[in-house]
Amino acid sequence: MSDIAKTVGRRLRSYRLALGLSQERLAERAGLHPTYIGQVERGEKNLTIESLEKITYALQVPMSGVFERIEERNDNDNYPLLAYDLLSSKNAEDRKRLYGILQEIDGYAHR
Repeated sequence: MSDIAKTVGRRLRSYRLALGLSQERLAERAGLHPTYIGQVERGEKNLTIESLEKITYALQVPMSGVFERIEERNDNDNYPLLAYDLLSSKNAEDRKRLYGILQEIDGYAHR
């Protein structure tokens, strides 16, 4: 499957995990089959616009968020964007904690 399908799938998985949902629970909320959710998250299936709408509605995220800066995310050497994806997949408390860790590491590196 294409890189964009894999990237979108990883993004959707991140949103799902941030909410603490299983694939089964997300499928139930979206009115889709759990197997389909897994295939989408692995980038094995191309989404239809209708399925994407159902999934993003169930995840309570805008469809535009799934595609935000996606053309830049296919570069695995783009560490700022990879870090953004990692942080954005976490809940608010974990984002704050991880950001604090990054600040500590940065401060240590400048000593």
